[in-house]
Amino acid sequence: MTVKSSLLFAYRLIFPRTDKASSARRSLSGALLCIGISLVPLIVVLTVSNGMIQGMTERIIGLSSSHLEAFVMKNADEASSPEKLEAFASYLAETDGVTAAYPEVDAAALAAGASYRTGVQLRAVQTDIFSRSTSFRSLFKVVDGSYDDFRAGTRRAVVGQKTAELLGLKKGSPFRVITAAAGDGGTVLPRTAVFTVAAVVSSGYQELDSMWVFIPLDTSYSVIKPGTGQYCVLMETADAFSPDIVRIQRKCEDTAGSIANVYRWDELNQSEYENFSSTKVMLVFIMLLIVLVASVNISSSLVMLVMERRREIAIMKSLGGTSHGITLSFLLTGMAAGCGGVLVGLPLGLACAVNVNKIVHFLEKIVNTAAEFVYLLEGHSSAEFSHINLMDPAYYLTDIPVTIPFRDLAVIVVSTIFLSLAVSVIPAYRAGKEKPLETLRKV
Repeated sequence: MTVKSSLLFAYRLIFPRTDKASSARRSLSGALLCIGISLVPLIVVLTVSNGMIQGMTERIIGLSSSHLEAFVMKNADEASSPEKLEAFASYLAETDGVTAAYPEVDAAALAAGASYRTGVQLRAVQTDIFSRSTSFRSLFKVVDGSYDDFRAGTRRAVVGQKTAELLGLKKGSPFRVITAAAGDGGTVLPRTAVFTVAAVVSSGYQELDSMWVFIPLDTSYSVIKPGTGQYCVLMETADAFSPDIVRIQRKCEDTAGSIANVYRWDELNQSEYENFSSTKVMLVFIMLLIVLVASVNISSSLVMLVMERRREIAIMKSLGGTSHGITLSFLLTGMAAGCGGVLVGLPLGLACAVNVNKIVHFLEKIVNTAAEFVYLLEGHSSAEFSHINLMDPAYYLTDIPVTIPFRDLAVIVVSTIFLSLAVSVIPAYRAGKEKPLETLRKV
């Protein structure tokens, strides 16, 4: 039995000439549809998780640790004044591979509004960093106010949107920043400074927006007592993910000498990055199990198909058909069902992934409408109803970035077809082992 004959028989198994109703064909069509439907959530989850991880990582690298971060020794002369810290940043910026360097002073502080207080990370930066830094310029969105006001005065501050909401702040609102200073005898004394909100910004990631308050670098030395803050230089390179960043790190370490310790972004954010990756792997694994279960339907469908076609198999073997040829025909039939599922699920999954933000907003609207209706039926006021977020902005990005992982999609397609082929082995093997004499004797 030639390969061409096996292909022809597989084709007739899928598309028979007769219009006679077949339970096995309906079952095979159902298995194909199940595979297609199971691929849709897998593709959406993969696309969304990739976009989320990329968006969060981009913000953590660009707005927090930068590509490289040099931590200056607190007792070093370079940390004694803003001018010397800026000069040290300019010195590091001349290192081969470093494209930009920004001095910064960080300190833990308490921000107090009219009726609420919250802990923040006070970040003292150069007033032009929001326009000079590519990451700050592209990832921060001004919600209220402007950066011009931040550059205009020494007691102006840029506040994250979540912090502004907690403290009830808007452009022009005054608020207090309370830092700690060591007193005599080891006591800790509070140091209070009043700032005016110049701008409210959002990075699209609420976890970061609730952390930061930016103040001018020149002002930090009067607000943060020397020696109590963290003095550092944020450095950018051409590509944070390039293997060359290790070489640049070593160059910066040689340049800084004993003045500062230099770390890469992946060293500073190792736990977050590993958490993102492990979450993605777990989600994809769960979705793959769904595809596996859907693929098992092909096996049961082929068993039914073998039972329906036992007479044809017996006649073919009586005319010279081989066991291997029959087995190959059923293997090709199972693989064809997997390919059909891919052809159905892949475009549907990509369509859902590309429009995931619209889908989430639409579902949120339906859920909130239904929840508010039930809330009103219970006798409550609509003013007391709180909006339900399907994806809590405290843990996710405000808008889901859509990035199509073509390499991962190719792996999914190949894996689905391989699974379809694997689950077809047992029924195909049994079809090849059919004994024509016993089958024809029973007819």
